[in-house]
Amino acid sequence: MAKQFVIKASSTNAPVSILFVERDGWEQYMPRYTRALEDLGLNEFHYLPLPSTPVEKVLNCLKKSSGIIIGGGNTNLYADYIVDTSISNTIKEKYESGIPVAGFSAGALISPELCVISPKDNVQNEFQYRKGLGLISDILIAVHFTQWNDEAHLRNAVNKFNNHINYGIDENTCVYFLNGYLKSIEGYGVYTLENDIIRKIN
Repeated sequence: MAKQFVIKASSTNAPVSILFVERDGWEQYMPRYTRALEDLGLNEFHYLPLPSTPVEKVLNCLKKSSGIIIGGGNTNLYADYIVDTSISNTIKEKYESGIPVAGFSAGALISPELCVISPKDNVQNEFQYRKGLGLISDILIAVHFTQWNDEAHLRNAVNKFNNHINYGIDENTCVYFLNGYLKSIEGYGVYTLENDIIRKIN
């Protein structure tokens, strides 16, 4: 999947922008996002911690990016700082122009039209949903699926929004959507709830 990203991002020589919610020691997390890309020859990155990076600077960097990575962490904060701001429009414009966008954990959760948030991913310990970036439509995503034992969360999401396709994605797993449709998967496991039965997608 890193190779796919590099191929798509190599259409220009521009840097890849990495958007993430700032936390102490964030620099040590960055290789999780960049190492596989660097191994394939992609070496220029804009690091854009939020909310400390001015929105104007974020927008300028995104507009000049060859690819966009959205990091992991507190999903509601990612939605607050990205989805609910002008940053979201620029990400969508870049995505629609063919620039690859990769989301890790929270970054994946905010990518669809609808962001569903597990009780294990918010301080209220409740099922939540809110507006997402809208890069893909009619799709529900749950992350850390096996590791969080989050079948109940996916079932809740499907019961609430039963006209959506659904995917439970494990850690160390990537799901690649092209033009809004599942193109390929790689890694540990991806699951879907169909006719009230969870099945693994091969």
